[in-house]
Amino acid sequence: MNDTQSLGIVSRLCALFPGISTLIAKGVYDAAFPLHDVSVLHEEWARYSAFYKYQPIDLIRKYFGEKIGLYFAWLGVYTQLLVLASIVGIIVFGYGVATMETNIPSLEMCDQHLNFTMCPLCDGACDYWHLSTACGTAKASHLFDNPATVFFAIFMSLWAVLFLEQWKRRQISLSFSWDLTGIEEDEVNPPTDKLTWKDRLPGYFINVSAILFMFGLTFSAVFGVIIYRITVSALMAMSPDPEIKANVRVTVTATAVIINLVVILILDEIYGTVALWLTELEIPKTETNFEERLILKAFLLKFMNAYAPIFYVAFFKGRFAGHPGSYVYVFNHYRMEECAPGGCLIELCIQLSIIMLGKQLIQNNIFEIGIPKLKKLVRTLKDKESAPKEREEEKPHQWNLDYALAPFEGLTPEYMEMIIQFGFVSLFVASFPLAPLFALLNNIIEIRLDAKKFVTELRRPVAARAKDIGIWYNILSGMGKFSVIINAFVISFTSDFIPRLVYQYMYSQTGTMHGFIDHTLSYFNVSDFKPGTAPQNSAHENITYCRFKDYREPPWSPDAYHFSKQYWCVLAARLTFVILFQNLVMFLSLVVAWVIPDVPKTIVEQLKREKKLLVDVFLQEEKEKFQLIQSLSRQVLLPKAIQADSHSYTVAFSLQYMFNFCIFLLL
Repeated sequence: MNDTQSLGIVSRLCALFPGISTLIAKGVYDAAFPLHDVSVLHEEWARYSAFYKYQPIDLIRKYFGEKIGLYFAWLGVYTQLLVLASIVGIIVFGYGVATMETNIPSLEMCDQHLNFTMCPLCDGACDYWHLSTACGTAKASHLFDNPATVFFAIFMSLWAVLFLEQWKRRQISLSFSWDLTGIEEDEVNPPTDKLTWKDRLPGYFINVSAILFMFGLTFSAVFGVIIYRITVSALMAMSPDPEIKANVRVTVTATAVIINLVVILILDEIYGTVALWLTELEIPKTETNFEERLILKAFLLKFMNAYAPIFYVAFFKGRFAGHPGSYVYVFNHYRMEECAPGGCLIELCIQLSIIMLGKQLIQNNIFEIGIPKLKKLVRTLKDKESAPKEREEEKPHQWNLDYALAPFEGLTPEYMEMIIQFGFVSLFVASFPLAPLFALLNNIIEIRLDAKKFVTELRRPVAARAKDIGIWYNILSGMGKFSVIINAFVISFTSDFIPRLVYQYMYSQTGTMHGFIDHTLSYFNVSDFKPGTAPQNSAHENITYCRFKDYREPPWSPDAYHFSKQYWCVLAARLTFVILFQNLVMFLSLVVAWVIPDVPKTIVEQLKREKKLLVDVFLQEEKEKFQLIQSLSRQVLLPKAIQADSHSYTVAFSLQYMFNFCIFLLL
């Protein structure tokens, strides 16, 4: 055994020794870790050129332990099933592209002869405008807001169930082959067991207060971006430059999403640290309990941080803006935001795509590659400065090379990144069918990136056993169910799918979509503008009525500007669709879960064979035991002297069976 192997064994024993953590904390030792020996793993797994190969899961498990092996197995199953979701998403997007030029509502919005004169987008400085100028937005909206997206939302809800069922089967297979079926969770009970709930009460109180404060911080950041959008839109609308006025919506949307992305990345780092601090304040009883509480807090904070801006665009933007003559104002000066003429779904798509792609690119390139390499470089330079000069030319030992690597800090960041991505893929997928494709491309790189990081950038962690992925499965299951509700509301309230159906089957005279745009636009009498809000120096003359997107009574009606009958019909249809969609998807999910057995057929057959062999061995042992009893009884109770006497023989025979029975019980 060479020095490297010996030190590796000693390092592992030290890491497993209960007091080593205390000694490291007191500064007696700097670190304790097993040594790397990764020639095979590096060639077969931890290279970008091996992206097309299956992961050597058994080898990963032998090298890193079951806990890390299960993570990479889970990531592999998730990535494989993304292939199916990506193919269907591309087909749905292709359908939108193929039907874009024949979509009647888009053609009506682009038709200049219809001459829909729209109400100003801001007070005073903004002029009336023609709906045909929003032709590009209308066509782009159809790419993601078409009948195929409804099918895709149902498909992705079932895909989430399929993914969980497939992982269940894979996990059971690995548990069987890795002999994990009978293990229990290894929990360490520190002296904190003696603490009562009164001792922990201050920690719980600080936890609740801090989490509520962090939620408020997230909402404040979202509200700050909303104020930015409102104020910049108003200022750009007042610009005398016609090009700036024409690009107000594009400029504001793009810059606001980038600001949202930067805020999300910054708060993510803060929330991770805060979650760790709050969990330590609770003083959990066991290591498993500590890990679960940390994961739950970090997930809640990062979930709210990542999706709050998307929730705003999907369900709140444009809902409380009011209508001409009665707008809702922020700080009594700036009007609340309205959706684009093509609807809020295209803006939701932009928001989701930029945040998802930006988060993946920045985290992969900066947080997972750049920062670890920078830390490694700093440690290497420090070690060179502190090392004796006479040893500079010597070949460094493996323990010195591994000591220069970053310490392993757990799998929580790796799981969290994928869970947030799973939310992007499943929660709002109705607005962005290409989300699974971008997730797939990211994960193909992510697997090799994580492999390379574990093999070359991190110290080798101590192998830990685990029978499953723990609380992460419950989080995935909850997000899958939540995605059904979210997609139902996105299709029903954010897209124009329901208004189109209502118009086609209730109000269209020809049973087609001709006239849909005119049906969705209400009238406003320009004489009803409040003082100072009408367009100043308007280029449009003789304007009596302007149009705005809403279902309201016309100005010549006794109930002018109140919600019309069409509004209540559409609202009822929206709510009905939500109920039907949820029940349909839930039923189909149960069918999928019932059709796919949890235990693979090969394992069931193998378990039957093992059970049969066990029964055969038991029967053979019983047969041998019975033969032994018979042999002993004959030798003890049937001597030749009494075999001639029939009465004595009968007595002896009875005694023999009694003796057999007693011996059988004893054996």
